Amino acid sequence: MIKPITRSEFESFWPVFSRVIQAQETYAFTPDMTLEQAYELWCELPLRTFVYVEQGEVLGSYYIKANAAGPGSHVCNCGYMVSEQARGKGIAQALCEHSRQQALALGFKAMQFNSVVSTNEVAVRLWQKLGFDIVGRVPGAYRHARLGYVDTFVMYRWLADEG
Repeated sequence: MIKPITRSEFESFWPVFSRVIQAQETYAFTPDMTLEQAYELWCELPLRTFVYVEQGEVLGSYYIKANAAGPGSHVCNCGYMVSEQARGKGIAQALCEHSRQQALALGFKAMQFNSVVSTNEVAVRLWQKLGFDIVGRVPGAYRHARLGYVDTFVMYRWLADEG
């Protein structure tokens, strides 16, 4: 179900990706991004990108990359998206658990989410359930389409002692 993404799979996921960024509720991506720009950002710039496919339908995706260079390159960063119809079915959790395994296989020691929108309560609860701590709050760092300026969280989990 979870495998490296192909160009055609990203293209079939594009409507989901586009709706997520246009909603301006969870991702700080330009809402009028083109398919080409999105593909480069999500699939080419990260170290790896994976997709969750069920019965030929792309239900979710994530990327993994180093959060910083040099002395900070042992910490990875990931981004996740799940289609609306697939939410609440454990797909985000499966993607996060897969990303943890990938992070360890790639030699990362920790995982950090730099900007989790505080009003995205479902994601915050899931990341906490999966062992992430809120290690910082950035006041008013996200301009939510409906709620105005809201806080973001920096969330972090050490991975190195896991196998």
